[in-house]
Amino acid sequence: MRTRLTILLVLVSSAWAQPGGKHWVATWTTAQPLIRNQPAAPRPAGQNGPSAPAPPPTTPRPANPAQALARGFHDQTVRMIVRTSIGGSALRIKLSNPFGGAPVMIGTANVAVRSKESDIIPTSGHALSFNGKPGCTIGPGMVIFSDAVDMAVSSQTDLAVSLYLPGETGPPSAHNGLHTSYVGKEGDLTSAATIPDAIAAPNYYWLAGIDVLAPANASLVVAYGDSITEGARSTPDTDRMWPAVLSARLASNKSTAQIAVANMGIGGNRVLRDGSGASALARFDRDVLSQSGVKWVMMLEGINDIGHSNTEPVSADDLIGAFKQIIERAHTHGVRVIGCTLPPYEGAGYAREEGEAIRQALNSWIRTGKAFDAVVDFEAATRDPNNPKKLRADFDPGDHLHPNDAGYKAMAEAVDLSIFTRK
Repeated sequence: MRTRLTILLVLVSSAWAQPGGKHWVATWTTAQPLIRNQPAAPRPAGQNGPSAPAPPPTTPRPANPAQALARGFHDQTVRMIVRTSIGGSALRIKLSNPFGGAPVMIGTANVAVRSKESDIIPTSGHALSFNGKPGCTIGPGMVIFSDAVDMAVSSQTDLAVSLYLPGETGPPSAHNGLHTSYVGKEGDLTSAATIPDAIAAPNYYWLAGIDVLAPANASLVVAYGDSITEGARSTPDTDRMWPAVLSARLASNKSTAQIAVANMGIGGNRVLRDGSGASALARFDRDVLSQSGVKWVMMLEGINDIGHSNTEPVSADDLIGAFKQIIERAHTHGVRVIGCTLPPYEGAGYAREEGEAIRQALNSWIRTGKAFDAVVDFEAATRDPNNPKKLRADFDPGDHLHPNDAGYKAMAEAVDLSIFTRK
């Protein structure tokens, strides 16, 4: 009996294994926030995207294209641009409808190498399938992977994922990823070389991630946070967010070139309470533990809890307790946790002396509490040496909270890459 069981386990293990020891690793992801209840007007870069109840079929769509997209799609193609962090010999896309109230039909889907704007390199295009069919339906709360496509993917490369939405979708699961998406006005344009007269939109729609079939030594670090991780106030369409800059650093270093980076920041996110997204505690399993190949998570959260503590009280002990919960859950799944200190925020709209005391207490615990597997001191990398409570003037775009491109670069450069090569 024991021999038969051993043989069975070997056969099952072989069935799950990929050729040459390769495995699936997320090369790109985006977090999906809660759907809002009211129509959303166009928002500045770095703020999260639209959601609104679907109008009745007889209700005219708003004249403003961006507001129309907030209500949903019908007989339209959306082409979304993503930047890979590592390469692989095959890929699959991940679609998700985490907060939608109705099923969403995908008619066809395509992935290709992007040339510029909405243009793709036609010879690089691959039609995607789902369980052998050209489309799928994403029910409320569902996650669906496409079938694998044999497509050599390079690191630090722009891909275009195109989805055709034949029916009324209702409000989309969307996220502002600081990359322009291109929406066709009518019809299936998933394999078209360009999207003519496209509507430019700042969101990803239902697209949650892309996995690549990568070497056995490849793995993933999830950057988990709020708008500072999302990249608010960085230059759109340039990949200047600190996770993107970190990804480029890892890719250029031979010993870390097989480490992918997933940006799972949501603007306005909080640790303890839902806001523009489910709380960090609530979304941890979906946004971190479910990612293919995850080995590390970099935790940069808490400034929004602190900022709103005048109306929704929070203490340093509350945040420390939540961080300990996340560390425990990550370690249960073999994931290492990197604690990141919170950058200074004096002068921000919700900055208060009481909040500053909480921030300093939390940062002190992150540095000295020995709860994390490693620590990155983002505060030290971004603070004004003459006033440590403030961002450096050359890193401050004016809101005194989010770094600019130079500030995000300094944050990425503050990460000791040897963290990811320690045994």
